[in-house]
Amino acid sequence: MEHSTSTQRVSRVLHWVGELTSRASSTVVVAVVVVVYAVVLAVNGFPGRWQTGFSTAAEAVTLIMLFVIQHTQNRQQLVTQLKLDELIRASPHADDLLVHLEVAKDEELIEREQAQLAHHDALRDADGNPVNDTNADES
Repeated sequence: MEHSTSTQRVSRVLHWVGELTSRASSTVVVAVVVVVYAVVLAVNGFPGRWQTGFSTAAEAVTLIMLFVIQHTQNRQQLVTQLKLDELIRASPHADDLLVHLEVAKDEELIEREQAQLAHHDALRDADGNPVNDTNADES
Protein backbone atom coordinates (compact mmCIF):
# COMPACT_ATOMS: atom_id res chain seq x y z
CA MET A 1 0.00 0.00 0.00
CA GLU A 2 1.66 3.18 -1.19
CA HIS A 3 0.93 6.60 0.28
CA SER A 4 1.39 9.87 -1.54
CA THR A 5 3.96 12.34 -0.26
CA SER A 6 1.22 14.77 0.74
CA THR A 7 -0.43 12.06 2.86
CA GLN A 8 2.91 11.29 4.47
CA ARG A 9 3.48 14.99 5.19
CA VAL A 10 0.04 15.31 6.78
CA SER A 11 0.75 12.22 8.86
CA ARG A 12 4.07 13.67 10.04
CA VAL A 13 2.41 16.98 10.94
CA LEU A 14 -0.34 15.18 12.86
CA HIS A 15 2.24 13.15 14.78
CA TRP A 16 4.25 16.29 15.50
CA VAL A 17 1.12 18.04 16.81
CA GLY A 18 0.24 14.95 18.84
CA GLU A 19 3.71 14.81 20.41
CA LEU A 20 3.75 18.54 21.07
CA THR A 21 0.34 18.61 22.71
CA SER A 22 0.99 15.54 24.85
CA ARG A 23 3.71 17.30 26.85
CA ALA A 24 3.04 18.65 30.33
CA SER A 25 4.38 22.04 29.29
CA SER A 26 1.61 22.29 26.67
CA THR A 27 -0.98 21.84 29.39
CA VAL A 28 0.61 24.60 31.43
CA VAL A 29 0.68 26.95 28.42
CA VAL A 30 -2.99 26.30 27.63
CA ALA A 31 -3.97 26.78 31.29
CA VAL A 32 -2.10 30.10 31.45
CA VAL A 33 -3.69 31.30 28.19
CA VAL A 34 -7.19 30.41 29.43
CA VAL A 35 -6.65 32.14 32.80
CA VAL A 36 -5.22 35.26 31.13
CA TYR A 37 -8.11 35.29 28.66
CA ALA A 38 -10.63 34.97 31.51
CA VAL A 39 -9.00 37.86 33.38
CA VAL A 40 -8.95 40.05 30.25
CA LEU A 41 -12.62 39.18 29.63
CA ALA A 42 -13.52 40.14 33.20
CA VAL A 43 -11.61 43.43 33.01
CA ASN A 44 -13.37 44.36 29.75
CA GLY A 45 -16.86 43.47 30.98
CA PHE A 46 -17.20 40.12 29.17
CA PRO A 47 -17.77 41.35 25.59
CA GLY A 48 -20.06 39.00 23.67
CA ARG A 49 -17.89 38.95 20.55
CA TRP A 50 -14.83 37.86 22.54
CA GLN A 51 -16.78 35.04 24.14
CA THR A 52 -18.07 33.93 20.76
CA GLY A 53 -14.58 34.11 19.28
CA PHE A 54 -13.11 32.09 22.14
CA SER A 55 -15.89 29.52 21.88
CA THR A 56 -15.36 29.16 18.13
CA ALA A 57 -11.59 28.79 18.54
CA ALA A 58 -12.04 26.21 21.30
CA GLU A 59 -14.42 24.18 19.14
CA ALA A 60 -12.03 24.30 16.18
CA VAL A 61 -9.08 23.18 18.32
CA THR A 62 -11.20 20.39 19.80
CA LEU A 63 -12.16 19.13 16.35
CA ILE A 64 -8.55 19.25 15.11
CA MET A 65 -7.31 17.44 18.22
CA LEU A 66 -9.97 14.77 17.70
CA PHE A 67 -8.44 13.94 14.33
CA VAL A 68 -4.87 14.18 15.65
CA ILE A 69 -5.62 11.78 18.50
CA GLN A 70 -7.52 9.38 16.23
CA HIS A 71 -4.69 9.35 13.68
CA THR A 72 -1.92 8.78 16.21
CA GLN A 73 -3.88 6.09 18.08
CA ASN A 74 -4.67 4.24 14.85
CA ARG A 75 -1.00 4.28 13.89
CA GLN A 76 0.13 3.13 17.32
CA GLN A 77 -2.48 0.37 17.30
CA LEU A 78 -1.31 -0.78 13.87
CA VAL A 79 2.32 -0.87 15.01
CA THR A 80 1.39 -2.83 18.13
CA GLN A 81 -0.69 -5.25 16.06
CA LEU A 82 2.19 -5.82 13.64
CA LYS A 83 4.58 -6.51 16.52
CA LEU A 84 2.15 -8.95 18.10
CA ASP A 85 1.59 -10.68 14.76
CA GLU A 86 5.34 -11.12 14.40
CA LEU A 87 5.59 -12.61 17.89
CA ILE A 88 2.78 -15.03 17.08
CA ARG A 89 4.47 -16.05 13.84
CA ALA A 90 7.81 -16.53 15.63
CA SER A 91 6.38 -18.78 18.34
CA PRO A 92 6.22 -22.41 17.23
CA HIS A 93 3.44 -23.22 19.71
CA ALA A 94 1.25 -20.21 18.90
CA ASP A 95 -2.05 -20.45 17.08
CA ASP A 96 -1.48 -18.83 13.67
CA LEU A 97 -5.21 -18.14 13.36
CA LEU A 98 -4.74 -15.36 15.94
CA VAL A 99 -2.70 -13.27 13.49
CA HIS A 100 -5.76 -11.90 11.70
CA LEU A 101 -8.28 -12.24 14.50
CA GLU A 102 -9.15 -8.52 14.34
CA VAL A 103 -11.11 -9.15 11.12
CA ALA A 104 -12.95 -12.21 12.49
CA LYS A 105 -16.70 -12.34 12.97
CA ASP A 106 -18.10 -11.54 16.41
CA GLU A 107 -19.10 -15.16 16.96
CA GLU A 108 -15.50 -16.31 16.46
CA LEU A 109 -14.23 -13.62 18.85
CA ILE A 110 -16.70 -14.72 21.52
CA GLU A 111 -15.76 -18.37 20.98
CA ARG A 112 -12.04 -17.59 21.26
CA GLU A 113 -12.61 -15.45 24.36
CA GLN A 114 -14.52 -18.26 26.05
CA ALA A 115 -11.77 -20.71 25.12
CA GLN A 116 -9.15 -18.39 26.64
CA LEU A 117 -11.18 -18.02 29.83
CA ALA A 118 -11.59 -21.78 30.06
CA HIS A 119 -7.84 -22.19 29.57
CA HIS A 120 -7.08 -19.68 32.35
CA ASP A 121 -9.60 -21.35 34.65
CA ALA A 122 -7.93 -24.70 33.99
CA LEU A 123 -4.65 -23.19 35.19
CA ARG A 124 -6.14 -22.48 38.62
CA ASP A 125 -6.97 -24.95 41.38
CA ALA A 126 -10.35 -25.21 43.11
CA ASP A 127 -9.52 -22.30 45.45
CA GLY A 128 -8.65 -19.98 42.56
CA ASN A 129 -4.90 -20.14 43.15
CA PRO A 130 -2.52 -20.59 40.22
CA VAL A 131 -1.42 -24.16 39.67
CA ASN A 132 2.37 -24.59 39.95
CA ASP A 133 3.96 -24.64 36.52
CA THR A 134 6.73 -27.23 36.34
CA ASN A 135 8.35 -25.31 33.46
CA ALA A 136 8.51 -22.00 35.30
CA ASP A 137 11.88 -20.71 36.44
CA GLU A 138 12.35 -20.81 40.17
CA SER A 139 13.93 -17.86 41.97
